[in-house]
Amino acid sequence: MTINKALPVAVIGAGPVGLAAAAHLITRGIEPIVFERGETVGASLLEWGHVQVFSPWTYNIDAAARSLLKAAGWRAPAGDGLPTGSEIVRDYLAPLAALPAIAPNIRLGSTVIAVTREGLDKLSSANRAAAPFIVRVADGSGNEEQVRIRAVIDASGTWTRPNPIGIDGLPVPGEAAATDRIAYGIPDVSGARRKDYAGKRVLVIGGGHSAINTALALMELQETAPGTEVFWALRRKGVERLLGGGLNDQLPARGALGLAARRAMNENQLTMLAPFAIECISRQQDHLVVAARLDGAPFSLTVDRIVVATGFRPDFSYLRELRLALDPAVEAPPALAPLIDPNFHSCGTVPPHGAVELAHPEPGFTIVGSKSYGRAPTFLMATGYEQVRSVVAEIAGDHEAAREVRLVLPETGVCSADHIVGGPSAGCCGGPAPAAIGACCAADASAKAAGRSGCGCSGPAEMPGNGGTARIVEIAE
Repeated sequence: MTINKALPVAVIGAGPVGLAAAAHLITRGIEPIVFERGETVGASLLEWGHVQVFSPWTYNIDAAARSLLKAAGWRAPAGDGLPTGSEIVRDYLAPLAALPAIAPNIRLGSTVIAVTREGLDKLSSANRAAAPFIVRVADGSGNEEQVRIRAVIDASGTWTRPNPIGIDGLPVPGEAAATDRIAYGIPDVSGARRKDYAGKRVLVIGGGHSAINTALALMELQETAPGTEVFWALRRKGVERLLGGGLNDQLPARGALGLAARRAMNENQLTMLAPFAIECISRQQDHLVVAARLDGAPFSLTVDRIVVATGFRPDFSYLRELRLALDPAVEAPPALAPLIDPNFHSCGTVPPHGAVELAHPEPGFTIVGSKSYGRAPTFLMATGYEQVRSVVAEIAGDHEAAREVRLVLPETGVCSADHIVGGPSAGCCGGPAPAAIGACCAADASAKAAGRSGCGCSGPAEMPGNGGTARIVEIAE
């Protein structure tokens, strides 16, 4: 006995990967129902709509979606252009969602609150694979309904679940009470939120590209609001690690971001604090007093605003009645986790992957997109498009196509080693991994085999200059 193939396939989330899944389903002659919590498609992208992505349009448009749009007379943006989040929604997702083949299948303002098997809880095994899924959905007024579904593709992302400040994964004492002065993600500091940051003392926490974006935007704000002070806190040692591959990065915008951050450090435009761990936050009139440890020593800092750019985590709360298999650390499917684990994965690209690596013990259920990476960072839309192409092929019974590899990603040039000697030219860090090597470069593998840091590095990080009034406060090994 098999599940009724006349039932639609649920897609949770109407972002780039969710709508790509819908396009692939339609191309395969399968009816999708797309549930989107926001009042428009791409709702999460619009929350960081002012931010320019690293990858050009070429990597941001799914192949099946492109075919459907071109058939309707759509003209694609220039392939080498770097869109903002808002432009992706305006020029790509909105036209895609408006296509007659897709528009009737999108349900906006619909939050998925539970997914289960019809008549079965997690413990029940008898005829489980043949039972339809039940997707319970609530609208903005709290009204609930249940929809019978053939398969479920969860492309809901992680944007609504930012990581808290604490280095132990928990909010620090006082964090919840100070949320009116704390922003998570990438706030529009020079645009819509300018008045909150101009002329203020701002602490940016995080060691990834979101933190770099925010720090650079604040430094631009300094030009018109000279009283703006920027403090950039890293949880770990090593400034060079977060600066990317420089000019060797095959996504030039990402390399340029790292180079711009390096220039800002050399020109003494900000104070860097590393390694930095906040212990609690308290209010002092209109300010926030941050009690922390800098290299283990007590440290206090008074600021007006805090920006937390420490990544995101997946929400599994509405999937409690499904049988999921998740790596205990990364919270990604066990077959995918070793390929993306930031504790080990350093240079080169994540190998293309699809239905096999994304599989869970619950047949017919798959998590795709950034949520499939669990807590791991650095997800590319192109990776999600390859995921849904494979997953939809599997749903359609085309197992051969589901196992093909149809994606070549740009080399990142970004390493996760704590210390990188000499910047972009050290080892393979900052450059492409050799073609014969999979996810990691040869120098990285050799170094780790010898018990040293990744990317063939074992010495202290090279430090930018720290003269003038701004400081780079870092304790190097």
